[in-house]
Amino acid sequence: MAAQTAIRASGLAHGIRRCLPKLHFRGRIWQRTLKCRKQQFIETMQASNDILPATGPAIILVEPQLGENIGMVARAMANFGLSELRLVNPRDGWPSEKARAAASRADHVIDAATVYDDLASAVADLNFVFATTARARDNFKPVHGPVEAGRALRARQRSGQRTGILFGRERFGLYNDEVGLADEIVTFPVDPAFSSLNIAQAALLMSYEWVKSGLEDETKTNFSSPDMMPATKEQLHGLFAYLEGALEARGYFRPAPKKPKMVDNLRAVLTRAGFAEPELKVLRGIISSLDRFSPAMPRGDGSPGDDPRRLPAAAARADKATDKDQA
Repeated sequence: MAAQTAIRASGLAHGIRRCLPKLHFRGRIWQRTLKCRKQQFIETMQASNDILPATGPAIILVEPQLGENIGMVARAMANFGLSELRLVNPRDGWPSEKARAAASRADHVIDAATVYDDLASAVADLNFVFATTARARDNFKPVHGPVEAGRALRARQRSGQRTGILFGRERFGLYNDEVGLADEIVTFPVDPAFSSLNIAQAALLMSYEWVKSGLEDETKTNFSSPDMMPATKEQLHGLFAYLEGALEARGYFRPAPKKPKMVDNLRAVLTRAGFAEPELKVLRGIISSLDRFSPAMPRGDGSPGDDPRRLPAAAARADKATDKDQA
């Protein structure tokens, strides 16, 4: 029995030794296939990037100082669908964990950010560049506001051009020679007495104008209020009658000769807003609840329809009134 077991074990070991080279060979072929397909995918993507225009303008920060500001710029870009961030000689180096933390999950912008040693290299592949500045420059470049600049960028992007927007340093913006590398200037209608914008704020404004320029309707929002059917005149008249009766019972119309005018004013107030049917139901419920309270059942005692014996305050007043009547 032991001899047969040994023979079977020996045969199994021999079979494994024969299979291992084949498995190893097949594994290497599979690895080579995956590597080849991966390389083909990379080459295809690179080719498509060379052919297709960028999905939006590149945001170029010139010598940004704080990682937090870079992160907030990335967040602003992601809010409005921009993803290409270029950094020119960031002061604290790159990558930056402070930037990633401030980006608030806009990691795809942070991970794809590219760093350049000088501005000329950062704009070399672009066809058109805007420079942002808050002060007048001694040059002959056209100056636009953000709305017009956003539309100009959109038009150039649709024609296949690659565009970019320059943002300067936190302390003093761009030098004149750096503005000279741009095609045109964009400035914001800020208060001249306090014209300095944080680069994240400036990037947010331009990113917003970029995405707005691509909307069919610039006033369209991502969500809207629910559609409600306007109330019918019958429903409005029912509310008026109910409210007028409740106010009459409370002595609201004083002096009596002025009642017609007071009723007219009340109806004018309630019809001006153009109530929908659900809103009328809310108002009627409120009025009904207020109408049912009285000095015997003041607010705070619970629902006026409850049994007073279950309400301590009301029960105490009832007992007191009963004692007074008996005395």
